[in-house]
Amino acid sequence: MFFKVKVSDHIRVPPNMFNLAVEEAIVKRIKVKYDGYISKDLGMVIDVANISEVKQGVIIPGDGASHYETSFELLCFKPELQEVVLGKIKDIVDFGAFISVGPAEGMIHVSQTMDDFVSFSKEKVLVGKETKRILKVTDLCKARVIAVSYKDVANPKLGLTMRQNQLGKLDWLDEESEEKKAKATPKAKKEEKKGKKEKKGKKEKKK
Repeated sequence: MFFKVKVSDHIRVPPNMFNLAVEEAIVKRIKVKYDGYISKDLGMVIDVANISEVKQGVIIPGDGASHYETSFELLCFKPELQEVVLGKIKDIVDFGAFISVGPAEGMIHVSQTMDDFVSFSKEKVLVGKETKRILKVTDLCKARVIAVSYKDVANPKLGLTMRQNQLGKLDWLDEESEEKKAKATPKAKKEEKKGKKEKKGKKEKKK
């Protein structure tokens, strides 16, 4: 999930940036400080959304830089358990598929790729035995987050599944939608025909 988080911090602007407008210099310094920042609380910092307040700068003796107490918003990505995400298959190996989800990378175990017995080919393709469905690199998929780990803060791990309703490769979902429409059409026509007969019967009774 992408969201904005409000942060208050003291931002140091070095003398070589005094030629810039204060806000421009502060934005540049915030980006340097928070670029690639990852934490369990914030998730992954993407960019500076906006600056809401900049207080009077203070120069600390012996430093030479100006320090500004600043309030600003960061655009962050923080995956939540049970969240449904859209991603692109980045790589496929014999034990599953790696998928890019926003700035993060998730892993779908081979047993969670589809509701079928799945085999792996040397061409980096996963194939369903019964359904004949194929999963390959660059495929767009919908998956659900079932595990989030910040054990290695620099490289958070996401566990995903595609074995639930309305999940999987987008092409599969389109096929399922078309099949449902095809099945529903004869039933709808039958009900419509039945309704017309009932209306006709009522009219005849009135006469």
